[in-house]
Amino acid sequence: MTELVVGAVQMRSGVTPEHNIAVMKDLVRQAASRGARYVQTPEMTGALQRDRAGLRQILRTEADDPVLRAASELAGELGIYLHIGSTAIDAGGGMTANRAVVFGPDAAVIGRYDKIHMFDVDLDNGESWRESAVYRPGETARTIDLNGARLGLGICYDIRFPHLFRDLALAGAEILTAPAAFTRQTGEAHWHVLQRARAIENGAFVISAAQSGVHEDGRETYGHSLIVDPWGRVIAEAMDGEPGVIVASLALDEVKAARAKIPNLKNARSYRLDSDMETARGAHVA
Repeated sequence: MTELVVGAVQMRSGVTPEHNIAVMKDLVRQAASRGARYVQTPEMTGALQRDRAGLRQILRTEADDPVLRAASELAGELGIYLHIGSTAIDAGGGMTANRAVVFGPDAAVIGRYDKIHMFDVDLDNGESWRESAVYRPGETARTIDLNGARLGLGICYDIRFPHLFRDLALAGAEILTAPAAFTRQTGEAHWHVLQRARAIENGAFVISAAQSGVHEDGRETYGHSLIVDPWGRVIAEAMDGEPGVIVASLALDEVKAARAKIPNLKNARSYRLDSDMETARGAHVA
């Protein structure tokens, strides 16, 4: 495969999976009608629900999840690769998995990934998040094959951990992904630069479908779904903050070209860290 038309779906998921499924299906159909053979939805496509009791009421196992059932049927109907950026899945033991699932054109699952890095932060505007209190972190990085194009899977906060995306690129990923529900505060500060940095560092395309706007559960997300090329140029962006679709054609030969121009993946060397931090701290003790 030398060229792949891709789409990213921007959503404003509420707390009711059935409503979100209807919106997802409509937007995925729009992307496919514009020629997209791979379509990605945002993190927490099925529901954005910060109330733990409310989340537990709608949780299902992967086999019984209505979002994934609808996605499988849609991928088969449209004959596309459909990447559910993530949805909440009952992981047992009172814990939840923040899980991405990719379906092939035959409607079968071709890959899944549980978010590794938990968003446990206190922001300047008073927002406080403790994903680790609800979600069980994943332990395995994942790449999958899209009929000749290699896809590396990440989710939202993962984008702040360059080593994960470097490992995915070294494993052959030409397209890196970080579907997200970035907060407005962190998005305004860092969203674009993080996406572009991961693309430049790895000479890879980056596709990140995003949640956007003020949600039913009260949170506000940044939006600006992006598709970035291996040279760090934004080639498609959702600008208006509303639910919608962006589409771009990826010339996969650009990955090889970028990595030939800046061969940092080949030039990386192992090294030893010799730190004098303890000595420096001791020198300042009166």
